[in-house]
Amino acid sequence: MLQLKDASIFQRENLILSNIDLEIKKGEFNYLIGKTGSGKSSLMKTLYGDLPLQVGEGNIVGFNLRKLKEKDIPFLRRKIGIVFQDFQLLNDRNVYENLLFVLKATGWKGKNLMDDKINEVLEMVDMKTKGFKMPYQLSGGEQQRVAIARALLNKPEMILADEPTGNLDPKTSVEIMNVMEEINKSGITFLMATHDYALILKFPHKTIKCEGNKVFEVV
Repeated sequence: MLQLKDASIFQRENLILSNIDLEIKKGEFNYLIGKTGSGKSSLMKTLYGDLPLQVGEGNIVGFNLRKLKEKDIPFLRRKIGIVFQDFQLLNDRNVYENLLFVLKATGWKGKNLMDDKINEVLEMVDMKTKGFKMPYQLSGGEQQRVAIARALLNKPEMILADEPTGNLDPKTSVEIMNVMEEINKSGITFLMATHDYALILKFPHKTIKCEGNKVFEVV
């Protein structure tokens, strides 16, 4: 799913992470930990094409990150679902319309097909009855469920989740983790950046750490 070899990550001229050797296999669930400013978000941004990979080798879901062109990024993002800390829902439209917007933007056609897909992903996150609600009518946990549903729309091979429980209370965080665990069991690979060590203890998985410009597996 993901392989980085001797990779270094820069933001403009600033070296953020160096000599990364990292491999994530299909179906794995991996945590990405590290202090604020340690490079977690820069690594994530490189993986979904927001930052170019300038040094080393990198492949994710069949895309070569060194050779990634601007026109390739939408295709990469169809194979990767991205979940953010702050949900990033469109507040001027309801849940159904939020998901419809993404489908139309990624080239889907046919109302019945799109309706079926939206119902399918909302069911996966236990939000099937909430499609008519506006984002501000939902709790934080419900908004994050919708954001996860949105990430699932194009049947991604991998989900990158950047602090998905960062704005949620502990009980809701556990509920969201349960949702992501179920999705992972369906065969979708996860890389989840988090500060929440209680979750890591409760749901143990392989853990990757950013520290001192390096990335390494925590044993």
